[in-house]
Amino acid sequence: MPIEFEISEIFPATCGEIYSAWVSSEGHSAMTGSPARASAEVGAEFTAWDGYITGKNLAFEPGKRILQAWRTSEFDAKDADSTLEIQLIPVKQGARLTLHHSNLPAHGMQYKEGWVESYFEPMKAYFSA
Repeated sequence: MPIEFEISEIFPATCGEIYSAWVSSEGHSAMTGSPARASAEVGAEFTAWDGYITGKNLAFEPGKRILQAWRTSEFDAKDADSTLEIQLIPVKQGARLTLHHSNLPAHGMQYKEGWVESYFEPMKAYFSA
């Protein structure tokens, strides 16, 4: 049975700043501290964390929403891609990023902590600098 979860965090940045960093190779690499190849083009493939994460862009609402097919090198070949949806909402302190990750394989709950440690924590530091 597929796994899903949602996490949310407020960042000291605008929705546009977070969106632009997420869909830019240079920005994504800088905000996570690890090599990434990103794009704001629907249908384009992306990689993050030096190839550990791969996927394909499915839809964008600039400054508001990112939808991607997503997988890691830990997925079995038979596992379907998971779905990653990022929503950005302006708040007084900056922007609230809500991440909904669905259609994960059975071992998928491990990624919840991974998002916090490998994305949210370095992003807070990056956008606070």
